[in-house]
Amino acid sequence: MVRRNLRIAKYIFYRETLLEKRELLWTFLGSFCGIGLIGLMQNYVLASTDIVFLIGSFGASSVLIFGAIQSPLAQPRNLIGGHLISAVVGIGCSSLFGTFPMFAAPLAVAVSIMVMQISKTLHPPGGATALIAVIGSDQIKSLGWWYVLFPVMSGVIILLLAALLFNNLSKERRYPTSTRYTRVFNKRR
Repeated sequence: MVRRNLRIAKYIFYRETLLEKRELLWTFLGSFCGIGLIGLMQNYVLASTDIVFLIGSFGASSVLIFGAIQSPLAQPRNLIGGHLISAVVGIGCSSLFGTFPMFAAPLAVAVSIMVMQISKTLHPPGGATALIAVIGSDQIKSLGWWYVLFPVMSGVIILLLAALLFNNLSKERRYPTSTRYTRVFNKRR
């Protein structure tokens, strides 16, 4: 009976969720500042325009790049490539099949996943970036191909810079975790 309850507890509180308070603090600060900076840019720098910089997929990216920094899906190549590829695919599907959103939406998500897999840039929030390009607000749709640069690329760069800063302030955290990237960051220390 005790052993069974321990197994159940492990499923509920698996190792990834058992973090130190300092880890939680860095996750909170990084995600708050990353999303906050994008929101500030939208509200104060671009208040007079209709450009929407804060899209839903950035929230999902924040979960990965601040909360699951060890994941291969959270690394910079995946963050940048996944979003940019998905934005291009989403706008392409919207341009070709925008009058049929019930076809364009699943096509955008499916093709973006396939291209991310082929290019080794799989980043789950990229699927949402492609979907937003097809079913997003009129403001998003009116951006056309600019959607790739504003809000996607600009937002991804802000999130990446915040992740590089906040995930490397603590001695226990290293981001990015790929050996190719960590050599560059370890030379600084």
